[in-house]
This record gives sequence, structure tokens and C-alpha cells, in this order.
Amino acid sequence: MSMSFERYMLDMIQPMRDELTRLGIQELRTPEEVENALPNAKGTTLVVVNSVCGCAAGQARPGVALALGHDVVPDHLYTVFAGQDKEATAKAREYFAPYPPSSPSIALMKDGELVHFIERHQIENRSASEIAADLTAAFDRYCR
Repeated sequence: MSMSFERYMLDMIQPMRDELTRLGIQELRTPEEVENALPNAKGTTLVVVNSVCGCAAGQARPGVALALGHDVVPDHLYTVFAGQDKEATAKAREYFAPYPPSSPSIALMKDGELVHFIERHQIENRSASEIAADLTAAFDRYCR
């Protein structure tokens, strides 16, 4: 790949990253960052596996944004970007067993253990508000 193509791709992807980070969600860009954050997180942790696909743009990211407006939210908010930060995403997915890799997807963890997971097939056929309702129900159940 030429440097101009790589720069173009970074420019295209940055708004997709910003859509989550401006909500206060911290990017985990390396396996080490994932390893430091996820297994040791006390309380509840939301992990959004971001991607460039249309259902990430139309449903997943807006659904997460709506859910984070709820009165109960997780203690920690993280994101990894599938296809961009490949090693970090692979490391995060180790914590999502038994679910297969899925992009986008949304995980809710409590004290380092997976308690709720929304796979791509549960995102692509639902609206942002339906995804937000799924998440807020999980927040109410696990984050109080």
C-alpha cells in the first residue's frame, strides 16, 4: 500500500473512532492495553468492537450512544477496532468466549467476566433504539 492510501484510510476511519471516543469510551489499541484494562476492571465494563461496516455506523455506534444516556451505565467504557487494531481486537475477543469473533459486537463484563454479549447478527437486523434498549436492560441488571 502506498502512504497516500494508508493516510486516506486513516482519515476515513478516524470519524468512526471519534463517534465512540467523544462519548467517553477509551480506545484500546494494543494487546497490552487490553490486558491491562479488561481482566482487572472492577465493577462493570462495556467493550464495543467497532468496525467500518454499515451496521456499525447505522445501528451499533448510535445504539451505544443512546444507551450511554441511560441513568445507569457501566463503570468502564472501552472500544477496540476490528480490522484496524487487529492484535488488540484479537486479545479482547479472548474474553468473549464462547462467542465467535463478530464485528461489530458489544460486550458487557462484570469483574472481568462476560455477562452480556450482542453479536453482529443481533445488530444488523435491529434499529439503534432496539440495541439501546437491549443494552439498557443489561445495564439495569448488571450495573446497579
